[in-house]
Amino acid sequence: MSSTLGNNLKISVFGESHGNGIGVVIDGLPAGKTIDMEAVLVQMKRRAPGRDKTATPRKESDAPKILSGMLGSTLTGAPLCAVIENTNTRSQDYGNLMTKPRPGHSDYTAFVKYHAANDVRGGGHFSGRITAPIVFAGAVCRQLLAEKGIKIAAHISRIGSVSDRGFDPVSIDNGLMTRLSESSFALIDEAVEEKLRAEVEAARLQQDSVGGVIECAVTGLPAGIGDPMFDGVEGVIAKAVFGVPAVKGIEFGAGFSLARMRGSQSNDPFRMENGKVVTETNNCGGILGGITNGMPLIFRAAIKPTPSISQPQKTVDLQTGENAVLEIHGRHDPCIVPRAVSVIEAVTAIALSELIGVKE
Repeated sequence: MSSTLGNNLKISVFGESHGNGIGVVIDGLPAGKTIDMEAVLVQMKRRAPGRDKTATPRKESDAPKILSGMLGSTLTGAPLCAVIENTNTRSQDYGNLMTKPRPGHSDYTAFVKYHAANDVRGGGHFSGRITAPIVFAGAVCRQLLAEKGIKIAAHISRIGSVSDRGFDPVSIDNGLMTRLSESSFALIDEAVEEKLRAEVEAARLQQDSVGGVIECAVTGLPAGIGDPMFDGVEGVIAKAVFGVPAVKGIEFGAGFSLARMRGSQSNDPFRMENGKVVTETNNCGGILGGITNGMPLIFRAAIKPTPSISQPQKTVDLQTGENAVLEIHGRHDPCIVPRAVSVIEAVTAIALSELIGVKE
């Protein structure tokens, strides 16, 4: 089982949801750079469970313990290793999943691939809990990217049938980027928060869950980053984003809407502005031929509903080989979209650090 990403910047994630701890090793960070740990903890808190009614009531501090790679607040150049202790587990809630896999979850496929040796407690290594060390790694990377003038922010684009306003694809305010990147319920139009929360609550009361869409933007990227064909910006970001549990789709710029357009509608006209080449629209999402064009990079990720719901579901008994009914116990998110916003930002920071390099 390999959970390693990158070459220029390599991260390796380890641990299981109900094990002693989870963590990450980051290789390829520059020596001598100072990391603001308070800013890192802001990102950790945005993802942490037990802080909002839309999330699981499981409470974890998600406080990373640095084992190596940092002296005080300064990166040493050695691999940076951080561990997050698991302190609030109820493994007994998962006993029936050993033989009855959850529909929509990795229980069955992991059972087959790892010959029933996988840890199913809380989802094991497939759990959303594993995104905590990813957020740590991303929080470190985004500080190094910020030194280059690169900002990353995402927001809840949609939950169920309720939507937020989208980013201006051509010009995104720095103040908005900062506000979103620090918010625990990130919205461009904060007036829709009550409707979004009502959508989650309706699902929860029906012992169900609901999915949504997260939109992410990157500003300050220069033109010319990315390599065709298989190391293009879309491919590198998509690989990182699909490492996040529950992501089932991604689109850049106008995405699938381009399939309904003609070239005269989808093409982004070029013009000069203050001696710089810009585009009048941004249907391409800031990427052409896998290479950045200097405009805001924008993409959206589709997040499926949490598979662990309280309603009885049809499954099979892997021990008896018969059909069965599963009732899931434990503490689960009725909607993971709000908490996943910081995770999408984190993997974007990691992917961009791989593309750009942060050694210097």
